[in-house]
Amino acid sequence: MVDIKPEPSSDEAIRAYKTILSQVIDQRPSGMRQRLADALGKHRSFVTQISSPAYSIPIPSKHLPAIFSVCHFSPAERDQFLAAYHQAHPGKISVAAGARKTRHVSLIVPDFGDDKQNAALDRAINEFIQKVTSITGKNG
Repeated sequence: MVDIKPEPSSDEAIRAYKTILSQVIDQRPSGMRQRLADALGKHRSFVTQISSPAYSIPIPSKHLPAIFSVCHFSPAERDQFLAAYHQAHPGKISVAAGARKTRHVSLIVPDFGDDKQNAALDRAINEFIQKVTSITGKNG
């Protein structure tokens, strides 16, 4: 008799790759979640939701290149993550696998002394970068 493992449920498969991401982030220097939020043009709470296995919210494939770049995945970590991601989302892996390499750019901007104004400036800068790269047709 052959033991056949049942396919994991969608939630279990999502938890599997989120566990890998969470472990990678936890092994990196402090501030990684904020750097990732900045790179994605999202709030830090979004990064918490996409990196915590407790939430069943899937990670959009368009965010994978930025995640791999900002979090500095090793080749082994990336392979393990992509295998789990493919199991959770068959067919979406091609977007992530063929993505263009990204780089991190730092800017010095004024501190407005107000968290809401500072966050609005950060979002505006990230939206501008996303629009410019989408115009070139090479945004990954």
